[in-house]
Amino acid sequence: MRRIFNYFLQGLLIVVPITVTLVMLIQAILWIDSLIPVHIPVSIPGLPSFDLPGLGIIILFSVVTILGYFASFLVANPFFILVEKLMERTPLLKIIYTSVKDLIEAFVGEKKRFTKPVLVTINVNPMIQRIGFVTENDLTQMGIEATKIAVYLPFSYGFNGQLLVVEATNVKELDASGTEMMKFIISGGVTDI
Repeated sequence: MRRIFNYFLQGLLIVVPITVTLVMLIQAILWIDSLIPVHIPVSIPGLPSFDLPGLGIIILFSVVTILGYFASFLVANPFFILVEKLMERTPLLKIIYTSVKDLIEAFVGEKKRFTKPVLVTINVNPMIQRIGFVTENDLTQMGIEATKIAVYLPFSYGFNGQLLVVEATNVKELDASGTEMMKFIISGGVTDI
């Protein structure tokens, strides 16, 4: 009975991560595909009629790629600059537009932010430390002392986190890549670095 239970646990170690990954991937694909609903009915004899999946993703990928291609030439275009300024000056749109733009640039833009992993001392006695990422070294424009910096602390098993303002002396830079540390934090520290 113990051997059967061990086989069951080994099976869980294989099946659960693969299943969760595939389900999340399929749900993400279906969600992205549903953003541009394209209905092309397909009929196969003996099966009920269904819509051909994936066309929404293909259209979305093509449109984003084409826009990226043209934007690489049109960055200095007066129309593009005007639209961006309009988005950045309209009260409600400004918050949404700049937040989303900064978040995307933090991961894939030229101003990547999660590249400097650090160890932050949260409490001295007892010693409690967390791994995070320095997102801003100078907070003086917000009226915060020059000795403090902004550190983002992601949560394990999720993509949310906290932004803390801490003394720079409580932060120690780690000798690891941002990608490795983000993977380590999100996995709850159980993945290999």
